[in-house]
Amino acid sequence: MSEDDNLFRAFMRTLYDTIDGPVTWFKDTVVVPNQEKYPWYHKQYRRVQTIDQCYADDAVCDFEANSQFLRDKRVDSEILSILRQRYEDCMLYESPDHLTQCKSLLDRYKDAEECWFIKYGDLGANGTARKAYMKQKHRMIFEKRYGPLSDKTKK
Repeated sequence: MSEDDNLFRAFMRTLYDTIDGPVTWFKDTVVVPNQEKYPWYHKQYRRVQTIDQCYADDAVCDFEANSQFLRDKRVDSEILSILRQRYEDCMLYESPDHLTQCKSLLDRYKDAEECWFIKYGDLGANGTARKAYMKQKHRMIFEKRYGPLSDKTKK
């Protein structure tokens, strides 16, 4: 290697250390010690007030309740999807005897599906927390007047 190459490498190393040194120091001494250690997939949101606890003119509370409602809906839909996938896998694996072998999975899936529909069904794609609350209120009034809709909902 020539002397020019060594000078160029030394210059580039000095330039790199000048730019990267303060950034690395700040990251190692300030950022990393003060950041929370948790896996990104275990993020836990704090529970907020439900729509029935919000004032009528409180837009921020209404927005937070809707966000919480949509998060809960996504979680419940994912749980339902997992139960459905387990049942389908059991059906494929236990092919001729799947009606007896997978009955417990099917019952669990049907119960979860009914509960999901009671809470989120008939709300449409733009369902909000307020619409779900009104649906729940109307269902409670109906059941008070005419009795429960089915025996499974008495749980």
